[in-house]
Amino acid sequence: MTVDTAVTQDALFDHQMDVLKKHLAADPRSLRNVFIADGAQAMAWEFQKDELGEPFIKTLWGLLLKNDDMSTLIQRFIWSLPLRFKRKFIKALDAYMSDRYPMFKGLSEGWPEDSYIPPYIRTPEARSADFELVNQGYLGYQSLGYSLREVEMIVWLEVLRDKQCEDKPCELGQIIQRTKDEEATKVGGCPVKIHIPEMIDLLAKGKIRQALELIESCNPLPNVTGRVCPQEHQCQGVCKHTNRPIEIGQLEWFLPEHEKAANPDQLARFAGIVSPWQKAEKPPIAVVGSGPSGLINAYLLAVEGFPVTVFEAFHELGGVLRYGIPEFRLPNSLIDDVVAKIDALGGRFVKNFVVGKSATLEDLKAAGFWKIFVGSGAGLPTFMNVPGEELLGVMSANEFLTRVNLMRGRDPAYETPLPDVKDKNILVIGGGNTAMDAARTAKRLGGNVTIVYRRTQSEMPARVEELEHALEEGIELAELRGPKEFVGDHHTHFVTHAVVDVNELGEPDASGRRRPRPTGEVIEMPADLVIMALGNKSNPIIPSSEPKLQVSKWGTINVGKDSQQTSIDDIYTGGDAARGGSTAILAAGDGQAAARQILGAIDLVSDEIADRVKRADHFTSLGLAEHTVLKHTDLAAGIVEMTIRAPVIAQSARAGQFVRVLATDDGELIPLTLADWNKENGTIDLVIQGMGTSTKMMNKMSEGDFFAGIAGPLGEPSDVNKFDPEKETVVFTAGGVGLPAIYPIAKAHLETGNHVTMIIGFRSADHLFWTGDDERMGLLKAKYGDMLDVIYCSNDGTFGIKGFVTNPLEDMLKDDKTSKGRKIAEVVSVGPPMMMRAVSDLTKPYEVPTVVSLNSIMVDATGMCGACMVPVLKDGKTMRQHACIDGPEFDAHTVEWDKFLPRFGQFKVQEVRSMEKHKLN
Repeated sequence: MTVDTAVTQDALFDHQMDVLKKHLAADPRSLRNVFIADGAQAMAWEFQKDELGEPFIKTLWGLLLKNDDMSTLIQRFIWSLPLRFKRKFIKALDAYMSDRYPMFKGLSEGWPEDSYIPPYIRTPEARSADFELVNQGYLGYQSLGYSLREVEMIVWLEVLRDKQCEDKPCELGQIIQRTKDEEATKVGGCPVKIHIPEMIDLLAKGKIRQALELIESCNPLPNVTGRVCPQEHQCQGVCKHTNRPIEIGQLEWFLPEHEKAANPDQLARFAGIVSPWQKAEKPPIAVVGSGPSGLINAYLLAVEGFPVTVFEAFHELGGVLRYGIPEFRLPNSLIDDVVAKIDALGGRFVKNFVVGKSATLEDLKAAGFWKIFVGSGAGLPTFMNVPGEELLGVMSANEFLTRVNLMRGRDPAYETPLPDVKDKNILVIGGGNTAMDAARTAKRLGGNVTIVYRRTQSEMPARVEELEHALEEGIELAELRGPKEFVGDHHTHFVTHAVVDVNELGEPDASGRRRPRPTGEVIEMPADLVIMALGNKSNPIIPSSEPKLQVSKWGTINVGKDSQQTSIDDIYTGGDAARGGSTAILAAGDGQAAARQILGAIDLVSDEIADRVKRADHFTSLGLAEHTVLKHTDLAAGIVEMTIRAPVIAQSARAGQFVRVLATDDGELIPLTLADWNKENGTIDLVIQGMGTSTKMMNKMSEGDFFAGIAGPLGEPSDVNKFDPEKETVVFTAGGVGLPAIYPIAKAHLETGNHVTMIIGFRSADHLFWTGDDERMGLLKAKYGDMLDVIYCSNDGTFGIKGFVTNPLEDMLKDDKTSKGRKIAEVVSVGPPMMMRAVSDLTKPYEVPTVVSLNSIMVDATGMCGACMVPVLKDGKTMRQHACIDGPEFDAHTVEWDKFLPRFGQFKVQEVRSMEKHKLN
């Protein structure tokens, strides 16, 4: 084509575009007639050629980039073309635009079935040492210098591949079985029923905002589910482009992220909304948990004008989305976006509130909440129950990821310790997405990481993309390997290697995958850190607090057929709480389904609604109360007592329980036993001994300061049995700050009518507290008189009997297990771990029942992390129990002390470093 010819054709093209615009303004549906039926027009003349010319395609692309009415009309025109014309368009882009857009190169080969433009993924070299987003989606192309409009066009080209299938398998699923006797079985589809074909049609027509509004009407978390949903098993798994499905997940994620880029003020559309709490036109809803099911449920109900309170056990919102998924896969900002929308709609969030402990479901109903949705997640991590799991350096993926993600332990400015990873040998046991997250996180922290999986790569349940990324980043995969034992150093008690069975695959199991079986060959794999990523069991906290709540044999909450309703009226559930370990999108689907069921007829009159709103608002306000230090008392050297405002905890506290304390946003979570509480005043008392960085920093807090978060009461309360006070006594032994721990338990026994003997030990007279007549012990003695015997000891003999608390106890045991003529009914011991062991060893030969309270190292203190493992012997076998769920009180004679005591040294080195950093030595 000559230059003159090209100029003439450009002029003709411009003229015909003017004609086109007039036609489209009059009748947009005339697109095909204008461009195809009328062969005299330039556009049709070009499209009827075997190939589109370079000047034409460059001019057309330039018009598309203008992002005006004309560009939108051209988009709609090309979208409406038959496939053979679309192929010409793609072929021309490939031929003439690849210099500017390298991702166009080769696009026409096999398009649309087998060729596509992938989202922008950072290279393994660039990403494997940081926590920045790996798959940056189509908007990631902006980092290469492309404009937002160019990215929109790249997305549009992906949309052009769609077939607009009439049966909508991506949305509704695909029937794979139909018989006379059985219902049709479907696979794939969208659990939250996003109208995917309609969304794609809107995108193809340039209606990006409308596509976002459509998707958010079904799913308020598209920027979350678009990132973590296993689309290859859902919508994309049944796409009729079987070799290269439409990138539905990327399109879903693109929409809200594009809106943020195009219109930064995301909350402007919520301006002017009157709080449903203020309007009080609909009854209040309680949502338990702020994971995917809870957030979608809260959003959909808030949109409908219901006053909603979300109760979250952690100090940050998002549930597993925040603590379990690293930011290189799901940035926290995406979770914050959803939370901000709910907040803008009038939703309220109460953090550090453990439903089942802080309050039961029945308590929430009594507080005025009309309906309750339980989206509390799964919880307890699974272990292998093989020898050596108690060793230091063996932890759950939940604990590891929570320390890194939620508690930000990888940031030097935060106090939560991490295991040493850099240049260490890290074994990750498991083959699912959590295993990939743990392995890739450890890699970014500098570890030499190997994923150990009992089957082969093809059987791994992890998302294909996540596994590919892990391998690209240099993570090793050991297939057909199953650890049978972990071995450690006898002096440090840290794991050194794993003894591993070499497997082969046998017959399929219930999952349809071939069952691994040992070949008899055994190898050793070096390990400095072992991360167990084997899934989760159901957390028992909520079910154990509600006897009427029916659960399955696996501990999941039962729901009705085609319903999210539980066995208790007005209580719904979904996500992992009902399913066990599942996916974020299935959880979101349950939250959506429950919201629709809750939206039924309101069977309350307006006065009753107003009363419920008022009561629920008051209860929510109590949960939102800041944990302010009301009184600070220096008891002894390094020991401080604080009275703290915590009305919800004070209302529910019972003897023997503890709280999880976060002093500052950059601090670490630690357990502290409740020393006392006052329901009327709404206060709790904590006695804190400054042992490490966190407790020493806490002891510097003053009256008027407030904690970042206190959650509780946690753990099981003490089992207070009734004994004959004339013939029996309950003996308590406490060393140092063990006194504040046994005080409420002893008081509970006295209130029950039991006789109590308290043996209390101090280092010296300089370390006394609570011993004066006008202090707690003196007042307790004055109140109960002869029902309470108190024996004081000190190491140096400067106060009471010289020696340890075991000395008076041993005298009692030798005196026919009596104290002043009363038989020892049981011994309760709280204090330094070595002291509790000594008491246990002392009472065991005498067969005196002995209870110890073990608040060991914890992270979440609700069972999710598995860090507070207590090895106990049952029927001659070691069983793994947890201080926060099964305790804190244990039968001292079943505790395997040689395995348990070293666990307090897990982060000893890190604690020394922290103390040096803060100059607290």
